[in-house]
Amino acid sequence: MAKIIVDGVEVDVPAEYTLLQAAEAAGAEVPRFCYHERLSIAGNCRMCLVEVKGAPKPVASCAWGVRDCRPGPNGEPPEVSTKSPTVKKAREGVMEFLLINHPLDCPICDQGGQCDLQDQAMAYGVDTSRFHENKRAVTDKYLGPLVRTSMNRCIHCTRCVRFTAEVAGVPDLGALWRGEDMEITSYLEKALGSELQANVADLCPVGALTHKPEAFHYRPWELTKTDSVDVMDAVGSSIRVDSRGREVMRILPRVNEAVNEEWITDKTRQIVDGLRLQRLDRPFVRENGRLRPASWQEAFATIAARVKGTDPKRIGAIVGDLAAVEEMYALKLLMESLGITNIDARQDGSVLTPVYGRGSYLFNTTIPGIEDADAILIVGSNPRIEASLVNVRIRKRWRAAPPPIAMIGEHADLTYPYEYLGAGPETLSELASGRHSFIEKLRGAERPLVIVGQGALSRPDGLAVLSAVAQLARDVGAVKDGWNGFSVLHTAASRLRHLPGHPWRSRRTPGRRDPPGGDLYGEVRHLREHGRPRPARQPRCLRSGRSPRGLGHPARALRRSRPSPAVRFAERPAGQALCELSAFRSG
Repeated sequence: MAKIIVDGVEVDVPAEYTLLQAAEAAGAEVPRFCYHERLSIAGNCRMCLVEVKGAPKPVASCAWGVRDCRPGPNGEPPEVSTKSPTVKKAREGVMEFLLINHPLDCPICDQGGQCDLQDQAMAYGVDTSRFHENKRAVTDKYLGPLVRTSMNRCIHCTRCVRFTAEVAGVPDLGALWRGEDMEITSYLEKALGSELQANVADLCPVGALTHKPEAFHYRPWELTKTDSVDVMDAVGSSIRVDSRGREVMRILPRVNEAVNEEWITDKTRQIVDGLRLQRLDRPFVRENGRLRPASWQEAFATIAARVKGTDPKRIGAIVGDLAAVEEMYALKLLMESLGITNIDARQDGSVLTPVYGRGSYLFNTTIPGIEDADAILIVGSNPRIEASLVNVRIRKRWRAAPPPIAMIGEHADLTYPYEYLGAGPETLSELASGRHSFIEKLRGAERPLVIVGQGALSRPDGLAVLSAVAQLARDVGAVKDGWNGFSVLHTAASRLRHLPGHPWRSRRTPGRRDPPGGDLYGEVRHLREHGRPRPARQPRCLRSGRSPRGLGHPARALRRSRPSPAVRFAERPAGQALCELSAFRSG
């Protein structure tokens, strides 16, 4: 720790802190445009100038480290001022320069009401300008259907450039020319290729980049804000739903270090269109092979007539990926009252089941735990598409210190380099039997991470593959006290908190406290669910100790799936490895 005095307040901060971070630790407010906590330091805007005692001129606090400050002549801690007349005059000059070419179009700018430039011009700028020349004109760029550009407003902070290159891993944006001629562009005038591209509009401190689908639809002060959780994938990102009246207008990310940090995917952000357009808001009845609109009374009468004339053993209920708790619990009660036990939430054919314990279907490492892994094996998953924010964490780990990463399954662009091992269970067999060179990298790692996705578990031999991956995780030391590197990556939101195949049972064991950060599959908060108790009843088959219908005894299920010879080594009691690793939880 290092001592530093900020505006007369002495604080102890890590030596690697910048002056801007030290000032915030001391309670001082430092304006900034280009600096962002999750991006590299650029030092472009110079708005964060502070005065360091002994320095000949103000310095950029975002790029000046605490360890670079000289102590006083008698060893006193270095002194920094964020409110001196020199700093005030410097900030006014910087703001005056930033506004030289900035257009006066605040009344029509979608960033109005949430614009950092507007706020800081009021707080740190002056009300007059000495420049009366014509303002610069810059051609707007085409960045695709999600991001709208007004490049006359750009102040060249390069936040968007750094985000696409560092976080998203798709460096589609960059800068051309220098000085006043500098322009942010996509070079070839093509759409951005990242599934996280709309985050650049959130990062833009001015109105140069805004959300194209939302343009001219609302003002931020018109909206009612509701905290919620994303259900478009199994990550469970923290989001904020902004609505006007009964209509959802936009979805924004909330900061959650344990899950999504402060990013969300484009699918999550743009699902608001699906809430407004082409929604099924009435029941339909099929007659003569065609669907026709019907009243609710007619629909329920049709259902009742079909159910009365059918044996309960031949009736089944499947819960959709986006179903909320109320619908799932109501469906379960209805099926119980009719004597129907064929209920499931695994419409993709996944073999995940609670029979082998919680550890056999959770992302046991947790999302923050990815940053602690020193070797990663991905089996049957494309995290960039299935869980983009999990892929962001893997890329973040790779950028910090590249660990060995390998893939079995689809050969896809994951935004970071990896070793492609193969596409089928034969490769998994070679790896588990020690015939592949990557096994040594897994065994040599202190905290190996093995991720298995739904692409592997939805196969006919998915149970054998799951068992093989679980055994591999144990053999390489991925499951041990203090570390559980066996993680299942889901794709469906309806399994966020509930056991696969039994959507009405609470995921959390009563009386048990999970480690800080929780599991990958956090709590889903449906907008109509606030304040209501959560059902936590067990299905009859679990209370009686029998396996869920359709799976039966694990060995019989394994024989029915007829795995290829490459994974026949997993035909030992198929659930043994799964049951064993379920006893381990990272502490």
